[in-house]
Amino acid sequence: MAGRGRPRRFDRDAALRTAMRLFWEHGYEGTSLSVLTSAMGITPTSLYAAFGSKESLFREAVEAYNAAEGSPTGEAMRSPTARGAVEEMLRANADAYVDPDTPPGCMVVLSGINLSEGHEAVGDYLAELRRQDRAAVRARIVQGVEDGDLPAEADADALADYAMTVLHGLSVQARDGAGRESVHAVIDAAMAGWDAMVRTADP
Repeated sequence: MAGRGRPRRFDRDAALRTAMRLFWEHGYEGTSLSVLTSAMGITPTSLYAAFGSKESLFREAVEAYNAAEGSPTGEAMRSPTARGAVEEMLRANADAYVDPDTPPGCMVVLSGINLSEGHEAVGDYLAELRRQDRAAVRARIVQGVEDGDLPAEADADALADYAMTVLHGLSVQARDGAGRESVHAVIDAAMAGWDAMVRTADP
């Protein structure tokens, strides 16, 4: 009989992937609840039952994004030298940012820009993720000093800030339509800048 029995179950993982792509492409505030439920094929009630709230769904989508990306930054930090780690981080992330099969840029950098009042927690969450990446890069630079592949006078904070500023800028460039050749040319210039900073620190 029509209308009897349990409601049709939905694929939660598939719905989460759909939400992730929407947030990645349009940002937290640019992705309305109606757009989410329509694309995910569920009702607002089902969304709240499955994910708790739009913000909770967003946070879970960011976690899924980080898991799907395989943490290019984390992988890069295993490079034998600090310079190599930073360059690999920039190049691997840049390739992901301009991948034609996904929205351009980095979800963690771009999805929480210009949040309105009441959504500060979303911005704080993304900022903390970026701080964690910066801390990982700084730690790798400190290790480079300890290992001797960077001079003892190298400014770990300045080098880490420089690397992260370039990384986040590449995300914006990708969102604005830059291609792979363009972003890698920026990285070439950035690594020349890195070398100049390191030479300045070397007595």
